[in-house]
Amino acid sequence: MVTYNKEQIKNLKELDKKHYLHPTSSLKQHQENGPKRIFTEGKGIYLTDVNGDQYIDALASLWNVNIGHGRKELGEAASQQMGKLAYSSSFNNLSHETVIQLSEKLASLTPGDLNVFFYTSGGSESNDTAFKLVRHYWKMKGQPEKKKIIGLERAYHGITMGATSATGIKQFQNMTTSLAPDFLHAAAHKTNCELGDKSDSDYSRSIRGIIENEGPETIAAVIVEPIQGAGGVIIPPDGYLEAVRDLCDQYGILMIADEVICGFGRTGRMFGVDNWNVVPDIMCMAKGITSGYIPLGAVAITERLRDNLAEVSDDVLFHGFTYSGHPTSCAVALKNIEIIEKENLAAHGSKMEMELIKGFKYLTEKHSSVTKSRAKGLLGAFELFEDREQGIPFGPEKMAAQKLVEECLSRKLIVRSVTFGGTNIIALSPPLIITKEEIEKMIMIFSDAIQTVEKSLRLQSV
Repeated sequence: MVTYNKEQIKNLKELDKKHYLHPTSSLKQHQENGPKRIFTEGKGIYLTDVNGDQYIDALASLWNVNIGHGRKELGEAASQQMGKLAYSSSFNNLSHETVIQLSEKLASLTPGDLNVFFYTSGGSESNDTAFKLVRHYWKMKGQPEKKKIIGLERAYHGITMGATSATGIKQFQNMTTSLAPDFLHAAAHKTNCELGDKSDSDYSRSIRGIIENEGPETIAAVIVEPIQGAGGVIIPPDGYLEAVRDLCDQYGILMIADEVICGFGRTGRMFGVDNWNVVPDIMCMAKGITSGYIPLGAVAITERLRDNLAEVSDDVLFHGFTYSGHPTSCAVALKNIEIIEKENLAAHGSKMEMELIKGFKYLTEKHSSVTKSRAKGLLGAFELFEDREQGIPFGPEKMAAQKLVEECLSRKLIVRSVTFGGTNIIALSPPLIITKEEIEKMIMIFSDAIQTVEKSLRLQSV
């Protein structure tokens, strides 16, 4: 382990403040205090900082380090590929062996006939690609008016212009002064509405209600996350995804599944939709495809869509990225998927779900502020309420979730708060290699941190 003296640490912090514009971070806090932590090493579920302190990475960094940190096999795969063919373009129908191998492997994993793949550098690009493809598809089919995309409230689809416009979280949309047109947002998880129950007060805001109001001839696609991740780990009710699939079929609309967070074992199955036996027309992937070791995203489309496009297309498909099908990224993805399968990490995640739920039950019984816990595989969350019996949440000014995240960080546990819409949600998604003992350790840290926050908030109310 590399050690750093005080002067080196101070210099790193100052250089960070001076030169690094952090994503999704407070600019003011960064300029005042510098980075909260500077990490230097990772091993298993742990990260080590410049002080030599070890932290449990209970968020798998950004929901993506599925196989855990420090897997040398992925570095070796990258090194071997770089020595053989580091980069080659896929434009103008050129190809290379590694992207062909990855495409064949993905086709063996994806549900239904989602057997055709386009590659990107990450999740935002994957979702933007899906939007362009569905609009191109309908235009080539002689229905250019089918261009509207329906997403869900609290959904997160990324931060490129199209992905931001599809995202149903106002804070991300408010960052810019102009959004892409023809994106609509429906109330989330209204199963009865999607089945045609017009008695629900949210019917006009449901996917079905929006389709009927806008006209199905104007709707290109509906995009859903199997489980909403950044919106607060919101698991859909039974029958919801199936109802959306049926609704899209009924009205001749394409269904896009955003699997960027849910894919590659995170929910206890290889893909989130596998939990509900739903096959979308398009599936967007990233994050867990390489466990974050190198940037890569993918868009799976059905053979039917590909064949239809090939039949009506005489021109070039004018869409592509410099790094589409990057050989080194594809090699890393192949090795990553090999590890996920060889170590049965999806099944292990499903098994550890039970341990996570058991831990959440312990926290709920011990702490009066903990409620609404949920998990699917190793994607989990719980909420903090001032009075859970009466359903009274903590006011935003009390910053309950943010305080708990900071207390956890001070105890060497990294988790995430979700406070959109006045919620106080604590989200976690540890690496899929986590053990029963490590989950128990994580829960004990949570318990100690919650006790401190509850005491602080009680004193604040006096």
